[in-house]
Amino acid sequence: MQTLRIDTFHIVGIEIRTTNVENKGADEIAAMWGRFLSEGLLQKIPNKVDDTIYSLYTEYENDHTGAYTAVLGCKVANTDTVPEDMVCKRIDGGNFAKLSAKGDLTQGLIANKWSEIWEMDLKRTYTSDYEVFGEKAGNPADAEVDFLIAVE
Repeated sequence: MQTLRIDTFHIVGIEIRTTNVENKGADEIAAMWGRFLSEGLLQKIPNKVDDTIYSLYTEYENDHTGAYTAVLGCKVANTDTVPEDMVCKRIDGGNFAKLSAKGDLTQGLIANKWSEIWEMDLKRTYTSDYEVFGEKAGNPADAEVDFLIAVE
């Protein structure tokens, strides 16, 4: 794990409000991924910097046990145009712990890594946490995903 200083940036995409109670978040986020991919939303995001997909967790009610907003989208160069059925969210700059997970996305890779993160002794700020699905995540059976967790 390493700590990075990240500058503020914006993503445009789709959102849901969910919670981790009884696996609700995992199920609803999986459904959001299904919609994002099946509707070709990656191609519909204007002003995107590249095709890297960000899975953002923000607007926490308190910590990982409460409600939060999940967003799937792309980093944008500017926020001038946001499609009507999408949202724009700001990821505040600051200190982030960077962790990675490698393996099969269809076998719980993401959920398992979050279970580990929840058990870690991190001084989390619960502002903006996100996963980065870049080129290394192109093969779902052998993907590498970065997790950036906002910390003090």
